[in-house]
Amino acid sequence: MKISCNSEDETIAIARRFAATLKQGSVVALSGELGAGKSFFSRAVMRALGVTDKALPSPTFAIIQEYSGSDCRVAHMDWYRLEDADEIEMLGVRDYFQPPWITLIEWPERARGALPDAVIWVSFSTTGVDSREVDFGGFSFA
Repeated sequence: MKISCNSEDETIAIARRFAATLKQGSVVALSGELGAGKSFFSRAVMRALGVTDKALPSPTFAIIQEYSGSDCRVAHMDWYRLEDADEIEMLGVRDYFQPPWITLIEWPERARGALPDAVIWVSFSTTGVDSREVDFGGFSFA
């Protein structure tokens, strides 16, 4: 399922619809080049899941940020600075791949082998100055 987003408002609306399909234990791998919209989409998903923290910074330097949602915990990860699966395993990321967590991972390509089998892949590509294409692979939602 591919969706074109031509504004931030459209991206937020899609993120809300997508978030409504997630359940505790869901793991979402967000792939795309720098500036493609992964962090913006992640923040919109977290807001839709009920995260009320004022700031939702990119976890580039912290690697993992934890939040409380309405009926789940949310882990937002950024694996960009990590070298390989061994580094990621040392962080204990597998604990976040089960309830009560919903996990959003940017730069999952750094360690595909550390991901669970049931991961939802979401790919972002820039199609214009303010437009993006979001590819949900085989995952579909209303």
